[in-house]
Amino acid sequence: MSGSPRLAVRAIIMENDRLLLVNAYRGRTDLWCAPGGGVESHSSLPDNLIREVYEETGLGISVGPPCLVNEFHDPVGTFHQVDIYFRCNINSGEISEAWQDPEKVVQHRRWVTRAEMEGLRFKPDSLPQIAWQRGFGYDPLEPILR
Repeated sequence: MSGSPRLAVRAIIMENDRLLLVNAYRGRTDLWCAPGGGVESHSSLPDNLIREVYEETGLGISVGPPCLVNEFHDPVGTFHQVDIYFRCNINSGEISEAWQDPEKVVQHRRWVTRAEMEGLRFKPDSLPQIAWQRGFGYDPLEPILR
């Protein structure tokens, strides 16, 4: 493998005991993840997360403590990403289907209960545990889903 792992940040946003999820890939709505994305140089992790969550959801957030480090990779390719998840709170805005992600990656957003997570495909596997049970987690080298 060549190159360095990609660094990304993601938000654990809870409201009324529900977790905010977004579609994970452009054009793919059967896989869900927490909102967030790639880190840009010379900007703090929280500032990157504020930007990414706004782009994907239209929400203004405050960023709290980190709660999960998740690594995932393509075992037969070169892709390797490290996601740092932070607990976040909404400061402004609300979820609307009319919101447009400027990069057109996120097209769907939804609030889910823990029970509803059981019927969804999502990544990382530890997402429900971190969201509802709190604590801190680390997931080493989880294979990417195709």
